Amino acid sequence: MGTSSEDLIEAADGSEVDLASASSRPSPWQQKQASFDEKSRMLVGCGLVFFHLVSGQLYYAATIFQAISDAARPACILETRKTAPGLRRIDKWAVLIGGGKNHRLGLFDMAMIKDNHISVAGGIANAMRSVDQFLQKEKLNSCRGRYFFTDAHVDKDKPMCLGIDISVETRTIEEMEDLLKYAAENKTSLTRIMLDNMVVPLANGDVDVSMLKDAVQLINDRFETEASGNVTVDTVKKIGESGVTYISSGALTHSLKALDISLKIDTELALQVGRRTNRA
Repeated sequence: MGTSSEDLIEAADGSEVDLASASSRPSPWQQKQASFDEKSRMLVGCGLVFFHLVSGQLYYAATIFQAISDAARPACILETRKTAPGLRRIDKWAVLIGGGKNHRLGLFDMAMIKDNHISVAGGIANAMRSVDQFLQKEKLNSCRGRYFFTDAHVDKDKPMCLGIDISVETRTIEEMEDLLKYAAENKTSLTRIMLDNMVVPLANGDVDVSMLKDAVQLINDRFETEASGNVTVDTVKKIGESGVTYISSGALTHSLKALDISLKIDTELALQVGRRTNRA
């Protein structure tokens, strides 16, 4: 069945869904997770399996969020761009419900320079220069430090900014220093520096975040920082203590563990609906 996020949203139109708890952090041990009224086509069209997956996803996001929430300077938890085809908005919505934040939606709201781009360009400075020149040519350079248009507040006397920020992946301290040197010498839309795999797993199950801390100190709040790689419920708090702005985890979208949920029919309610619709 070819189901997109639009189909799923439309499938829920006209139905009433009541969550068992007012809290946005779901508990898997709750006997009742949610109730659906008789008009809900979502369960018929997509099946209970979909509810399993989304519930597991938002619960995992909530678990990671709770693991870092009491840190002195808690970082924002992000999913990654690795979402299910056609279900990107649903995946990201589940992460939001769980207490996380959303990574970019696509190339239209943030340019991302990854390791392959850097290799093909012949270095991080060349890759940055190429993207910066394109954005400047198209008048899409970053809105950082400039007025940004929102629906909530429109100042007609100020120009609307449609700029695109740049996020760049760095794999070593040396690569990050090259990036900082480029940013100091050039007009750039660089906004976020990804610190990839600077969290080193140890044999005892712990992680070494010394390289990550060094990188954060060198950046010194000049740009947003994002830690990725080896992020789990057990390691996220220590990673957050490094001072990074964001922690991204691909497991939030590509390694889901579904919650075990069963569907039970309310017999009395079903009879009432049947009588009302002349089916009982």
